[in-house]
Amino acid sequence: MSYAPWSVRVISFLIDWLACAAPNIVAGVVAPGSTGLQLGLAALSLGLLGYNRWYLAGRTGQSWGRRLMDLHLFGLDSTTPVGPLHSFLRDLAHLLDTLPCLLGWFWPLWDRRCQTFADKIARTDVLAG
Repeated sequence: MSYAPWSVRVISFLIDWLACAAPNIVAGVVAPGSTGLQLGLAALSLGLLGYNRWYLAGRTGQSWGRRLMDLHLFGLDSTTPVGPLHSFLRDLAHLLDTLPCLLGWFWPLWDRRCQTFADKIARTDVLAG
């Protein structure tokens, strides 16, 4: 396995977020004025996010987007998934990728291990293959 290229990671991330946001998108199109429906579908989106990005990715190393792009989230220098809590904390650490003008999101373009700031903090690698 090799370190996942930035472009493939971006596509994987977009697949994950679009899949999880789908109920919110539907609510906005179908019932833009229905607060109850929108709150219910927002809760469903959050549940999908938790299952996909934290539980599934933490237990298997692959979210839906990573599976489609053949990527794996592992602990640093290992081939074992990081676990749901660690996966959640890594996603939380992505806030630090955003703060300095999105610099952390682009860091994999020149980083030797293709890591974001969140990967460095969480001690994770995203591998291809």
